[in-house]
Amino acid sequence: METDIDTLPIHEQPLYSNHINKRNMRLAVAIFYFCQGLCFASWASRIPDIKQALHLSEAGLGSILLALPVGQLLTLPFSGRLVTKYGSKTILSFAIILYALELTNLGWATEAWQLALALFVFGVCGNLCNIAVNTQGVGAEKVYARPIMSSFHGAWSIAGFTGALIGLLMVNLHLTPHQHFFMVAALVIAITFFAKHYLIAGKTEAGEKKKLFSKPDTVLMQLGIIGFCSMAAEGAMFDWSGVYFKEVVLAPSKLVIVGYASFMVMMATGRFVGDKVIARLGRKRTLKLNGILICTGLMVAVVFPYLITATIGFLIVGFGVSCVVPTVYSAAGRHPNVPPGMALASVSSISFLGFLMGPPLIGYIAQVASLRYSYAVIGLIGLCITVMVSKLKVMD
Repeated sequence: METDIDTLPIHEQPLYSNHINKRNMRLAVAIFYFCQGLCFASWASRIPDIKQALHLSEAGLGSILLALPVGQLLTLPFSGRLVTKYGSKTILSFAIILYALELTNLGWATEAWQLALALFVFGVCGNLCNIAVNTQGVGAEKVYARPIMSSFHGAWSIAGFTGALIGLLMVNLHLTPHQHFFMVAALVIAITFFAKHYLIAGKTEAGEKKKLFSKPDTVLMQLGIIGFCSMAAEGAMFDWSGVYFKEVVLAPSKLVIVGYASFMVMMATGRFVGDKVIARLGRKRTLKLNGILICTGLMVAVVFPYLITATIGFLIVGFGVSCVVPTVYSAAGRHPNVPPGMALASVSSISFLGFLMGPPLIGYIAQVASLRYSYAVIGLIGLCITVMVSKLKVMD
């Protein structure tokens, strides 16, 4: 039996009282998305400085950077259970502080193994934040009774720009990564103590505990695969867009960043307008459209590898990618039989593999054929989103 994911009810019931203004609640949830994104972007903005300070080679840095996703993946089986047991408000309020504090440890590292260990813990804390904050997003959608998840992820994207700009400022001021990270952490912790009071205090029905160890749910597997395809495209754009514009598009050195920038700007824009699109078209039709846009944009950049056309293609890809993960997370959190924290952990674990496997896949195909062929394959993976959504079913 085929089921429209728009009809999936939310399982976690938010303890929401009218004395807390809905706008304050929504703003608080958005702030936590922003804070998490700011911490991550702050770290990313100082990677070159830390690489130089620790005298790391490209290969050495690449190996150390794997510690972060390893920490995220190893925590996935537990983060959903913690959120389900203790509530997303409690876990998020605690985890975001640990995340900010661990950011400062990245700046303290003086040896490669110290950086690797700090990144592993950073990944653990980041995953706890991710599951908890998306569970909050699901609860906020129930309070508003309309799609708002994409705007929350838009706040994360805005934090990426903000963190990059702050990082550039800190470099120009000749501040060390630790000084930079300490200021960001202090800001995030201060915001947390104020904003946490406006979060939703969710509860999970006691009768569901027996299902925490049940076999994977079919619809969650399908949603995870859709997320996998989208995040594979995201990973390819994050890691290879500059290389594509340099080696395939043959853009001037000053314009190599145009591909990445156009993708990021349109992805952020799409997330802020995505909720209105979803409200009008529905989640299912929106996801179908997203898959078509990802495929179309990449094919435009592959068939017409010129500066203007490739930029247009990357803009289309950014808009196509923008709403997939927020929509998938929203649908997972509305599953009728699985607590939101557990559902989000299941879908995140599958989706995140796409982010890890997408960039290496690009490299392997490029080595055998060419970078254009690599992007064509990712485009076809984007089209898989449309096919998967069309066949999305829930087992009785």
